[in-house]
Amino acid sequence: MVDAPAPDAPSNRKTANRSLKPLARLLPYLARHKGMVTGAVIALFSAAIVTLVLPAAVRRMIDHGFGADDPALVNSYFLVLIGVVCALAAASAVRFFLVMWIGERMVADLRSDVFAHLTHLSSAFYDSAKSGEILSRLTADTTQIKSAFGASASLAMRNLIMFTGASAMMVVTSPRLSVFVLAAIPVILVPVLGFGRQVRKRSRFAQDMLADASAYAGEMLGSVRTLQAFTHERRSAARYRSAVEAAFQAARKAIAARAALTGFAIMVIGASIVAVLWIGASDVFAGRITGGELSQFLLYSILAAGSLAALSEVWGELSQAAGAAERLSELLEIQPQIDAPTEPERLPETSKGDIRFDKVSFAYGPASHAPVVTDLTLSVAPGETVAVVGPSGAGKSTLFSLLMRFYDPSSGAIHLNGVDLRKLDPEDLRRHIALVPQDTAIFGATIAENIAFGRPDASREDIAAAAEAALAAPFIDALKDGYDTPVGERGITLSGGQRQRIAIARAVLKAAPVLLLDEATSALDAESENLVQQALDRLMEGRTTLVIAHRLATVLKADRIVVMDGGRIVETGTHAELSAAGGLYAKLARLQFGMDREAVTA
Repeated sequence: MVDAPAPDAPSNRKTANRSLKPLARLLPYLARHKGMVTGAVIALFSAAIVTLVLPAAVRRMIDHGFGADDPALVNSYFLVLIGVVCALAAASAVRFFLVMWIGERMVADLRSDVFAHLTHLSSAFYDSAKSGEILSRLTADTTQIKSAFGASASLAMRNLIMFTGASAMMVVTSPRLSVFVLAAIPVILVPVLGFGRQVRKRSRFAQDMLADASAYAGEMLGSVRTLQAFTHERRSAARYRSAVEAAFQAARKAIAARAALTGFAIMVIGASIVAVLWIGASDVFAGRITGGELSQFLLYSILAAGSLAALSEVWGELSQAAGAAERLSELLEIQPQIDAPTEPERLPETSKGDIRFDKVSFAYGPASHAPVVTDLTLSVAPGETVAVVGPSGAGKSTLFSLLMRFYDPSSGAIHLNGVDLRKLDPEDLRRHIALVPQDTAIFGATIAENIAFGRPDASREDIAAAAEAALAAPFIDALKDGYDTPVGERGITLSGGQRQRIAIARAVLKAAPVLLLDEATSALDAESENLVQQALDRLMEGRTTLVIAHRLATVLKADRIVVMDGGRIVETGTHAELSAAGGLYAKLARLQFGMDREAVTA
């Protein structure tokens, strides 16, 4: 399968659903907690039934207690009412706890599943997706769903039960008056459904606008030093303000639709209650019903009307949650382009690191795009060190991405120990490869935790040994908290050389048979480069190593040098052989070393 387009692309945003169907996709999360859901439903029905008892108790008090002119009887009815209120309070408290627990638990599960799914999506997805927009879905959208499956869903069910029960009791109390009340229901429901569509549509658009603003803020704050260096503070703030204003205007329209919906419902319901009270008063004077029955009917009609009004408001909240559920479902429906086969082959734990590229071609994006690698064939023997050099855009880093199976070749095949990478589980494959990239990813944790990223179950002794091998121990020991020193977001408190040595320590700790070095010393000063190079020399011993380097001085010790240009291998040999050949490598060497051809070949 091919990854779906990035969710931030405006052209790919779906039109909002005209129903609450997206919420149904979340029902499996409720099914995980059947006991709590059952308890919440029982508490909800109990609270609703107790509430429906109140009007009947009031009627008996009016008709029998006041009519008999017996204070003791009236007092007994009030005691009964107090008992009913206590039962209602207990049932409501239990309902609130269970429902809110379910909402929190469900959203925690949903967030975990969405994040886990995101970590398995292929590089092709992240080539175009914006992390800020994805984080907005992971946080803001799940919060909206928590509200829906917590308070809103509970209120919807409670009010639905109340409306049904109160309507039935109205008919029992006075069929004649019920006709006038129930006739108003279609007048309310039709506009409610119509407004609900508008709320869903506008809420989805507001959520998309807020996600755009979040994506921009994340991108700018992630590069705040560059932003400040180029004095873009005011321009960035203005652009973010514009994005937030667009989100506000979209939210304002959604709120206006909900307000109109609520106001209309209250107006129609209130008018119908006044009309019924007017007609009911005439019936009391005519002797068709008693004052207690009118009071009972009025209370039931108020309960029914209040429940219907609340349903109209909750409908708007559920519509907003449906938009959020739809956005999250879009993420969960994206299938990774790179995935494990149904029955993957396994690499032996003692893998030797025999690598072979067999007529490999590859292009980023659609097949119509120009290939980055074309018909490339390359073999690397176990324990051999091969350097890959060439001008920018030659396809060097793409080889690493293909070897780690971030992408699959458009044609041809790549083998590790004789096994086609497409037959392997990507996680199993990557356990056999250690990467030291040019731009080291350092996390906002301690030094020990960053090194242990290479092997999470490593002991403190193993971490210290890896740091020693990477020549990182001296600077770590000099820190006040040593290995427990927080390094700040992206390792902001560390120098470039220190970050690289931590990356090397990770690779040491991983102890993989294949080592990939991607411009590991290109951004370092002479002293740091010397320390890092010493650490790399130790790390490369006994491993199959592929090295990408623009600085040719770093690859002179390689067993073999492969020169790439335009996605093809154009030369292969040692430094001396390639320098003497007078080809692309010799040209690059002359430019970097500043020597004539004779000096280069010496």
